[in-house]
Amino acid sequence: MTKAKVATEGPKTQTKEVVSREAVMEELDKQQPKVVTQAPPKKKRNIKRKEQVLHHAEYEIPKSAGIVYMLPQKGITVYDSDKDTVREMRYCPNEPSIWADEQGDNARKETVAFREGKLFVPKDKPNLRKFMDLHPMNMANGGKVFKNVDKKKDAENELKKEFKLTEAVAMVRDKDINELLPIALYFGINVNTPVSEIRYNLLNIAKKKTEEFIQSFDSPQVQVRSSIQQAKDYQIINLKSDGCYWFDTNKLIVSVPVGQESIDVMVRFCLTEKGSPVLSTIEERLDRLG
Repeated sequence: MTKAKVATEGPKTQTKEVVSREAVMEELDKQQPKVVTQAPPKKKRNIKRKEQVLHHAEYEIPKSAGIVYMLPQKGITVYDSDKDTVREMRYCPNEPSIWADEQGDNARKETVAFREGKLFVPKDKPNLRKFMDLHPMNMANGGKVFKNVDKKKDAENELKKEFKLTEAVAMVRDKDINELLPIALYFGINVNTPVSEIRYNLLNIAKKKTEEFIQSFDSPQVQVRSSIQQAKDYQIINLKSDGCYWFDTNKLIVSVPVGQESIDVMVRFCLTEKGSPVLSTIEERLDRLG
C-alpha cells in the first residue's frame, strides 16, 4: 500500500513543477517589451499627365469685333526678312505660298473672316496660319486689330501676376513699419495715422501698382523722397513753386523750372554729385530730431 501511495504522489509533484515553470515563463513574457512590426510604407503612385496638344491656331479680336469682321487682303505688303525686301501677301487656299509673286495665274483669294471675334485655323492650313502671323494688323507685329491666342503663355503670365501680387501683399504684412514708412511717403500716404491704416493704404497700392510697389523697396529715389518730405514737414527746407530753399536762412538750394513739381526736382538734385552734400545735411538734421 505504501508503494502505491508513493507511485501516485510522484507525478503530482512533477506536474506542479511544470505548471510553476510555465507560469514563470508566461510572467516573463508579459514583462518583455512588445516589438511592434510596422508595415512598409506604401509606394506613392505618380499621376500620369497627358498635356493637351492643340491641332489648330486661334486668333481673336479683343474688342469691338462685331458678329463678322472681314480681314483686309488687298494691297497687304510686309517685309520679308528671308529675301530682305517688301512683298505683297494674300491668302489663297489653293496656293502653298502666301506671297503674291510666288502664286500662279489661277490663284484665288479667299475671305478671312472673324466670327464673333474668333478665328480658328486648322492644322491642315499652314499657309493661312502664316498669313495671320505676318499680317500687319496682328498685335504681335505692332497692329491693333487681332492677336494670337496662346493659352499656355496667357496662363503663365497670369500665374506670374498672381505670384507678384502675393509677394507684394506679404511685404505689407511682414515688413517692419519703419521699412514701410518711406514707401508710404513715396506714394503720398499720410504717415501721421495709425499703423493699421498705413498698412491698409499700402495694401491698396500693392494691389493696384504691384510691380511698382515691389520695385520701390530697391529704388534710391524712394528713400531720398522720404527724407525730403520729412524735411519739409519738420521745416528744414521749404518747397516753393520757383525753387527749394533752406527754411531757416531762406537760401536757394535749387531752382524749379516752370511746370515741374518742386519735390521731384529736389529728389533728382539730391541724387546728383552736386546735391549729395545737401542730402547729407538734411539727413543729419532729421537724425537729430530723434
